[in-house]
Amino acid sequence: MTEQLEREFDVIVLGAGAAGENVADRAVQGGLSAVLIEAELVGGECSYWACMPSKALLRPGTALHGAQAVPGAAQAITRTLDAAAVLKRRDYFTSNWQDDSQVKWVEDTGIELIRGHGRLTAPRKVEVSGRDGNSYALTARHAVVLATGSTPSLPPVEGLSDVEYWTTREATSAREIPERLAVLGGGVAGTELAQAYARLGSAVTLVARGALLGIFPEEASTLIAAGLRADGVQLRLHTGTESIRGNGDGSLTLALEGGITVTADKLLVSTGRHPALEGLGLESVGLAAAEGKPLRLGTDSTGLVAGATDDGGPWLYAVGDAAGKVMLTHQGKYEARASGDAIAARARGELAGEPEPWSRYAQTADDHAVPNVVFTDPELANVGRSVQRAERDGYRVRSVELPIQVAGSSLHAEKYEGWAQLVVDEDRKVLLGATFAGPDVAELLHAATIAIVGEVPLDRLWHAVPSYPTISEVWLRLLEAYGL
Repeated sequence: MTEQLEREFDVIVLGAGAAGENVADRAVQGGLSAVLIEAELVGGECSYWACMPSKALLRPGTALHGAQAVPGAAQAITRTLDAAAVLKRRDYFTSNWQDDSQVKWVEDTGIELIRGHGRLTAPRKVEVSGRDGNSYALTARHAVVLATGSTPSLPPVEGLSDVEYWTTREATSAREIPERLAVLGGGVAGTELAQAYARLGSAVTLVARGALLGIFPEEASTLIAAGLRADGVQLRLHTGTESIRGNGDGSLTLALEGGITVTADKLLVSTGRHPALEGLGLESVGLAAAEGKPLRLGTDSTGLVAGATDDGGPWLYAVGDAAGKVMLTHQGKYEARASGDAIAARARGELAGEPEPWSRYAQTADDHAVPNVVFTDPELANVGRSVQRAERDGYRVRSVELPIQVAGSSLHAEKYEGWAQLVVDEDRKVLLGATFAGPDVAELLHAATIAIVGEVPLDRLWHAVPSYPTISEVWLRLLEAYGL
């Protein structure tokens, strides 16, 4: 027999992914009660279908190639990747798509969990259709937080809706390696998975309407393109897809601009994502999308959603991909920590209005210092503003660019190829952005992030001496090229 259970909490969080877990944790640390509502696995997309499984698929190929690039080690390598072993390791990192350990963390943290689909029915009111058959009518004393992640954006390609295709979920959880894989999209996920599957034995063709990794400097993305081509990936860039059809043998054929056709056994569609806000009842609190467009929320520096107020004041927050600011797991967790702390501080009467930038309640890094790594081989690591973005924001900038050619890189691998860039605010003499491309450059990124967040003057950064012989020597060469 179905029951409707009425419950009250200080904070209700819709979505128990990485961002939802963090905002609930911070609220509880601040002395509030919190409940997570989750219809799928606790831990969310990153744990089971994105960050963890995709990197588990990529790492073995990078490790193998790293050994093959060092004389002495290369002669000891006699085998290619064992695809079955790679998939088994991937399964380990997803806990075989079981969320027991994450549920235990939720319980141990003092957060309540209700499995089911939640939707807003009024300000501070959430109705949950529980997987246990019960219905829950929940009231939030202080805040409701949307942490529902994102969902794939599909391109308007003729025939796509008539065929079976992979999104990143299917690609990261596949049980077999297809003989031929077509990838639609040249962004981060498409690029990473194209290389992962090529190294696991697929013949991969990547099709992109624009450039490969077009949001990054061309010098950096060119190195990644060369890495993919070296692994046998066919790149069809600046090429539109006109139609897709299924064939009698289960394969698919893509008709591209210029009369080109590509036939594959599986198709991965990776053409972007948008906030997963459908079905959440946002129209019941006055929030609705323009006709024919996905809803996007405006939020302040603490994650408060614009326009969502009642007699008790603002109450609705959005964090992570649901907020639509920066769709990266680490940045979503950062936003969630700030929002959770802000909710608790407002509940105690310690915070009113907008907090100071760079305070524990503000998501200031979203605007100034977002770090991003493309885990291809070679890697691409970037933080902060590009030259174009800095100029649009009104800065007088200078770009310093160099190939990575230092003792550390020469020792790291034969014929090491890399590229580095610093974007400098010429008026304050501080960094606004940095990009590194090359094998294992991801570990250079946090130093750049600290320099940007801390607004470290270049003449002080000059005294941060890189250890010899490491790839970090490129910092010295960049500062010398600047004129220090």
